[in-house]
Amino acid sequence: MKISRSDLPLVAATAPIFVFFTLPIAYLVSVSFKTKDDVLSGRFLPTSPTLDNWPAAFEAAHLSGFIANSVAVSLLAGALTLLLTLPAAYAVLRLGIGGKWLADLTLSSYMAPPIVALIPLFYLLKATGLLNTHAGLVMLYGFANIPVAFWLLTPFLRRMPLEIEQAAALDGAGPLRILVHIVAPIIVPGIVATLIIVSVLAYNEFLFASAFTFSDETRTLPVGISLFQGDRLVNFGQMAAASLAGIVPVYLVALFLQRYLVAGLAHGGLK
Repeated sequence: MKISRSDLPLVAATAPIFVFFTLPIAYLVSVSFKTKDDVLSGRFLPTSPTLDNWPAAFEAAHLSGFIANSVAVSLLAGALTLLLTLPAAYAVLRLGIGGKWLADLTLSSYMAPPIVALIPLFYLLKATGLLNTHAGLVMLYGFANIPVAFWLLTPFLRRMPLEIEQAAALDGAGPLRILVHIVAPIIVPGIVATLIIVSVLAYNEFLFASAFTFSDETRTLPVGISLFQGDRLVNFGQMAAASLAGIVPVYLVALFLQRYLVAGLAHGGLK
């Protein structure tokens, strides 16, 4: 594709943004091929590239298991978030349940720092037998991301023509049937975009995962990457390789579902 002179201002404006987002990944790739001496030298490119960090990263920690745990927990948590949020958002916006205060309360609850809930949640999980389990993390992330999902789904529900729902109601369809068979199929891009975003949030979460999981069988990727930091030495090369390996599932999901993600975010932003 040729770039005309009229496109140059746009290219000049977007170039710094492109560099800002790609430079950390490029540096991470560079570090993953560096020796320990190269890392300490501070050079951007490795002087003596090595592949040793990649197999060492998988041998030093249960990396493949951490990635699998993160993928499973994040997808299940995202599904739980949508299962709870979609009917709740529809009830608030279309049926007027809770009034305006409930929507505001739901969104404002996300502003509280998560660490304030750490001790109560620890004892709650311990009492219910969900401490150090995948089910416990799924429940936590599923409920914690409800405000985000509510905020993302609200524009789609507001843009739904009321006439379609009213026609279905005249034919005898109830609110649940309207939501499942009419509303949900129409806002599929928004649902998929919301699922991707809340799943990525769960995939990247560190605080709860580090506090509530204690074994390699339940630890997620962010906690696993932190294990590469020893008492006196940080294995930056192995940590970079582990980070890149952990990024792969997220990028694959974004690649294959980018059509829904872009369409969802674009249409959701319109009022």
